[in-house]
Amino acid sequence: MKPKKIAVGLTGASGIQYGIEVIKALVESKIETHVIVSKWAEFVLQNEVDIEISEIKEMAFRAYDSKEMDAPLSSSSTLIDGMVIIPATVKTVSNIANANTGDLISRAADIMLKMQRPLIIGIRETPLSPPCLQNLSQLAIFGAIILPLSPGFYHKPQNIQDLFDFITGKVLDCLDIPNEKYRRWNKKKS
Repeated sequence: MKPKKIAVGLTGASGIQYGIEVIKALVESKIETHVIVSKWAEFVLQNEVDIEISEIKEMAFRAYDSKEMDAPLSSSSTLIDGMVIIPATVKTVSNIANANTGDLISRAADIMLKMQRPLIIGIRETPLSPPCLQNLSQLAIFGAIILPLSPGFYHKPQNIQDLFDFITGKVLDCLDIPNEKYRRWNKKKS
């Protein structure tokens, strides 16, 4: 079986650590990981975490700037098995829902939809406005998986890493990548 190729879009929403954790998990799973970084993701990175953009780019099989519209990911002839945008901004959601493909993240996402491959939208914003909800609903109708970055608590998280692992595990589940990132639901016997 050929190794999977997954694209990860990092946008300027708060919660960039979720994206970093997904990239790490994909790389650890021996997945060919293509990372697209927006200008605002770099800004959020500087304000939220102690990791340099160069370290994220080094983890990836290949890294792109969101302005690189001539990148291989801008063409459906480049075979990518799925994409996750994590964290996804409201603007990125709107761009994808309305086929505004003016940057590499929205263009690659549009290709996932037209090729009917998994597209996971890790929306972090809260609360959500009616227009954003409408755009998310439209993306779901188009075939995207809407994955709010709100972890469960039935696994009794002990620290923030447990919350990141829960979301990372859910993303990997949606991409059909085996993982043991979180304890799965198991009803306790009384």
